[in-house]
Amino acid sequence: MIPMEYSGSAQDILAFYGIPSGTHSVRAFGTGLIHTTLIVEDAGGKPAFILQRVNDAVFRKPLDISSNLDYLGKHLSANHPGYLLPLPTPTLDGQPYARPNGAWWRIIPYVPGSHAIDVCERPEDAYEAALQFGTFTSRFEGIDAAQLKDTIPSFHDLSFRWRQFMTALQDGDIERIRECNEEVRTLRSLADIVDTYQRICKEPSFRRRVTHHDTKISNVLFDEGRKGLCVIDLDTVMAGYAISDLGDMFRTYLSPLNEESSDFNAIHVRRDFRVAILEGYSERMSDLLSEPERRMLDYAGEFMIYMQAMRFLTDHINRDVYYGASYPGQNLVRARNQIRLLAEYRDSLR
Repeated sequence: MIPMEYSGSAQDILAFYGIPSGTHSVRAFGTGLIHTTLIVEDAGGKPAFILQRVNDAVFRKPLDISSNLDYLGKHLSANHPGYLLPLPTPTLDGQPYARPNGAWWRIIPYVPGSHAIDVCERPEDAYEAALQFGTFTSRFEGIDAAQLKDTIPSFHDLSFRWRQFMTALQDGDIERIRECNEEVRTLRSLADIVDTYQRICKEPSFRRRVTHHDTKISNVLFDEGRKGLCVIDLDTVMAGYAISDLGDMFRTYLSPLNEESSDFNAIHVRRDFRVAILEGYSERMSDLLSEPERRMLDYAGEFMIYMQAMRFLTDHINRDVYYGASYPGQNLVRARNQIRLLAEYRDSLR
């Protein structure tokens, strides 16, 4: 339940927040792979808090996360006090984290009556999620997004990912490069996607806004009637372009199979899901986007799927140093999956 390198107990951590020992129970919770996440329940078994240890191997500056959330929270208090956004609770002495033995722990209030889903199975779910992510960005209209710190530098910078890819082709594993020669040729032949991104970065009409950057369906809480309540998992909130959030929804909602599947022939684009995403996101964002931004909504899918295919292939060539692999060639399978999805996506736009 608690990471082995931490020698204390969950009750010790709760004490930082004034929660008396023995009044609450703690158990593992969720399917996230980055942080250690637990749920804190009261004596009656009712969920009260999410207790989470931040993975500082991925988020190397946890204080940057808390700085961003504090900035956003103050904006909401002043401008949208009724907007639901579950933010971490400070410790008794006002600190953003409890720091037993140097670890980074936080608690986040549990949203009553909420649940998350791991797979986007219905167009209605895609619509609700897109509506929530569009609402999230719209609530910060007028804020100076440049004040946000980059919690993962260059996270959705396609030019940076292209340079990583080129470096891997120069310095990576020679046998693996030979093995994926066809995939390398495919991605290099689609470099116009990088060119388009670079033009976007130079165009003033494409604004950098408060952007979530990880819009998978599990980062939305739903109520018992399957209506969206709010977005969660705010560690990747940074300044970014609308194509990041919209593109990640296209990438993760459109295909009935996720990026781990090797059944490439079954990968296809569910067009009704694409319509639902656009409708949900545009309901909150359409009036805020410039005309050039609205013309690039379809490009968002190309941008994100292509970037993820390239990241998987880069990691395969570099011997799986970032994503890791539970079996030989897993990152190559992931890259091939995303290359197929990209082809299907492009076909769906014709």
